[in-house]
Amino acid sequence: MINIKENEKLNMLNHSCAHLLAHAVKHLYPNAKFWVGPVVENGFYYDIDLGDDVLKEEDLLKIEKEMKKISKSNKLIKRIELSKDEALDLFKNDPYKIDLIENMEEDTCITAYKQDDFIDLCRGPHMESTKSMKYFKLLKFSGAYYKGDSNNKMLQRIYGIC
Repeated sequence: MINIKENEKLNMLNHSCAHLLAHAVKHLYPNAKFWVGPVVENGFYYDIDLGDDVLKEEDLLKIEKEMKKISKSNKLIKRIELSKDEALDLFKNDPYKIDLIENMEEDTCITAYKQDDFIDLCRGPHMESTKSMKYFKLLKFSGAYYKGDSNNKMLQRIYGIC
């Protein structure tokens, strides 16, 4: 079996698809906050704070449907470079992103990726548009502590593959 994390093209595709997932979640749960969405050996996941909402099995299909809608809309994925101050201002209402940004060096060039009305911190790279993510499946969800620490808030982790 191919290790997606070690295959350059599949890595980029799956990482872009993680952002597609987050984009869809943000449409369906406007108050959602996002921690991290890395590529793993067999796909990707995203850790999400949905506030009082708790995912159910049928929610994965609802999220997939929104992902397909965004994918078909062929939104360009644009890389944005930010100073630390610009990033802090842009993500001022997101405690998870503020935590990441505050731990970066002062002169760091911070990058974010934007697709339509969704933007997230990210090193990249990404696909050129959402249209290239046609074939994906959300596999499961679980709980995951913020920063892997059981003293922190429990987030909801959604796994998928593209």
